[in-house]
Amino acid sequence: MNSKSLFMPLISSALIWCGAVSAGEIDNYKKEAVETTQAFVKQLGGAMQEQMKAGGPEAAVKVCSELAPQISAEMSREKGWKVTRVGTRVRNPMLGIPDAWEQKVLARFQERAAKGETFDKMAHAEIVTEPGGKYFRFMKAIGVQPQCLACHGEKIDPDIKAMVDERYPHDNARGYKAGDLRGAVSIKRPL
Repeated sequence: MNSKSLFMPLISSALIWCGAVSAGEIDNYKKEAVETTQAFVKQLGGAMQEQMKAGGPEAAVKVCSELAPQISAEMSREKGWKVTRVGTRVRNPMLGIPDAWEQKVLARFQERAAKGETFDKMAHAEIVTEPGGKYFRFMKAIGVQPQCLACHGEKIDPDIKAMVDERYPHDNARGYKAGDLRGAVSIKRPL
């Protein structure tokens, strides 16, 4: 069984259906959201691992601050969807503050994690009516991995801390432990 087939039932059970959108369209949105999320995570994770090997955590900071927004922007333009990352604690207030819907979903992710569900398959999809119209919204949880602690942990090397402080003067994305909920990939598509 591949990762997509493991992922889809979780999304299907969380989707709130809206009569204006057919079941087939919803299935297509879910499939595209999963594929987009997987591509985003793969591209960003690959760059992060490559830079960690080449230059350590200092190089990884550059990936998060420079490459991650570029990847999000490219995928958003390519798909016509808004693709971003949001955090439970925000490192960059210009890019990572969750909106009200994302905050609710992150809270649900925390509840699900408290009941033993793992972040690797944790996702939520929903049709949401907002002032600007109806949107298909999707979030995939991101858990804190051990390698994330170099920049997001409770104890950060002073040189890395200085680098992070320089790039992110309003950083609150510290103090995590491996296994914590870091945030989510969030996708929004107008209907």
